[in-house]
Amino acid sequence: MNRPLCLLFTVFLALLVTGGLHPAHPAVRHSHPLLDTVRTRQSSTVARDSLDIATSERNRRLYDSIRTKTSRRAVPRLLYRMLFRRPVVDTLTGRVVDESRALERFAGATVGEIRIVRAPIFGPGGNWFERAGDRIHVLTRERVIRRDLLFGPGDRFDPQLVVRNKQLLRSRAYLSDVDIEVRRDSLDSMRVDLTIRTRDSWSVTVDGALHGEGRTMVGLYDANLLGTGNLFRVKTHFDRGDFSYGGNIFEYELPNLLGSFFTADFSAGRDFYNSELCLGLRKEFLRPTDYEVGITYGDIKSKHRFVEADTQLLVKARNLDLWGGYSRYLRSPRSSLFLTARYNYARVGLRPEVAPDLHPALHDRDLVLLSAGLYREKFYTANMVYGFGTREYLATGYRAELTAGRSWGEFNDELYLGLHYSTGGFRPHGYFMAGFTLGSHIDLRSGMWRRSAVDVDLRWFSNLYLLRRSRVRQFLGIDYTQGWNRASGADEVLVFTRENGLQALDERRTGTTRAVLNTETVLFTPYQPLGFRIALFGFADFGTIGFSPNLFKNSFFTTFGIGIRLRNERLIFNTVQIRLGLAVGKGGWAGSDYLRVSNSRRLDEQRYRPSRPEVVGFE
Repeated sequence: MNRPLCLLFTVFLALLVTGGLHPAHPAVRHSHPLLDTVRTRQSSTVARDSLDIATSERNRRLYDSIRTKTSRRAVPRLLYRMLFRRPVVDTLTGRVVDESRALERFAGATVGEIRIVRAPIFGPGGNWFERAGDRIHVLTRERVIRRDLLFGPGDRFDPQLVVRNKQLLRSRAYLSDVDIEVRRDSLDSMRVDLTIRTRDSWSVTVDGALHGEGRTMVGLYDANLLGTGNLFRVKTHFDRGDFSYGGNIFEYELPNLLGSFFTADFSAGRDFYNSELCLGLRKEFLRPTDYEVGITYGDIKSKHRFVEADTQLLVKARNLDLWGGYSRYLRSPRSSLFLTARYNYARVGLRPEVAPDLHPALHDRDLVLLSAGLYREKFYTANMVYGFGTREYLATGYRAELTAGRSWGEFNDELYLGLHYSTGGFRPHGYFMAGFTLGSHIDLRSGMWRRSAVDVDLRWFSNLYLLRRSRVRQFLGIDYTQGWNRASGADEVLVFTRENGLQALDERRTGTTRAVLNTETVLFTPYQPLGFRIALFGFADFGTIGFSPNLFKNSFFTTFGIGIRLRNERLIFNTVQIRLGLAVGKGGWAGSDYLRVSNSRRLDEQRYRPSRPEVVGFE
């Protein structure tokens, strides 16, 4: 039996290194309204198609050869089934597809029968691990999927609405993939029948975290409780020194309450000296003409980090938030005009000493905000961007918004003015996003502009390129934030954050001006042991932070490193990331977060639809 095992090991090593050396080529791009203007000559497209086909065929022959050689004996065959699985169709192309264009021929027809076909996590023919998972898992109920539909029998078929509905279903944590098949009725050409095919995700997982002062959290949650689509999570806290009990926190979420598209959530419990009681009910914009409304209440006691003093103190606060809005689609600009309003009630019962210009975030206040603007949002499908294999929905469009409001504070009353603009779409060399936000308070007593802030955010990722049998994508992010006339104390200064910071820096610096440049190169490998996709990445981040508007007078840091990401699109937990990194400052080596294991993603999906009005600031 040693000979087959040695053969399997040899073939596995060959798999890791096999593949001819090819110059990098752009991934194949299908017809796309935003990309048609930047398509290269037809001969170049044909050449890329031929390269894609040849690469796929070589990969297929290699996998078939390994399967044939390992199928002769029981143990190698078992190891092969544990390590390898057939790739999902059309998951390694890197294509950007406008799915709505393929459905335009059905536009205006009447929706007839809607059939739901549910598939388990792995399906038949899997190994023992997969079969056991399917037996344990409770399949999502049909009524749960049907209540998420934005259309029904008798409605007019709208291609854009169907794609938006696919994105909504795909965003549910308990579904790994969704497809909608449309066919004309054989007896009525103006009637279409739909078949919605879904595949479940593994919804039960564990969680954990190590906090300061010896506090430890372990948790268990199910994002599809008994197939209902509801999420239940329990977190247990204890001291890792003497294992003393610190309390539990329970959470429950209903993502679509009674088919109303309202999300209801509840959390309550304590964690040593922290405690919380939170209730929420909200609905967001889903269609171009739609409404949104929400209410949240929170009664929270927790330690708040005061970065300017590098300390943590207990803060207890009650907060009530009410908001609502309406949007209407306008044909001429092909955009939606929206108006939103918000009322916020905040009272802080336990806090450090405050004064008119100290810790404004901890002042009691009542706030009213109004926002108006235009937005447009359209989804395209792609893969190997934020995920690894299955379809991802990328939004293109824009949002232009003006916000005004007034606050009645504990020490002073203020007006607020703000504006925001963001846009994003596909360009010849990738996907580009840009955002600009400016806001400021006006003191009603003195008429002075106070607590002003501006933020500029640029994001780009390249097309997908071929490197041997792997795919490569480049990411770039630039964020610049500056504040002036800021107050003192909590949340009135900037720090490097998880979203706008340096990956491997382990030093806490503050300021009112921050600039960050993030670069990352990701190599998506073709290997899928046990259905887990593997991506290797390297990064280099550069950032400055300080109290001078001149970037060159502030503290400068750079971090660089490498890492690996593992992702199984059929499991509910996020990408597992193992990262090694070093940090350097102006004076030499800086405090470094050398090793980090996490399940976070580097980038989040861009959205352009509006939500409740916000105050631009550092909090």
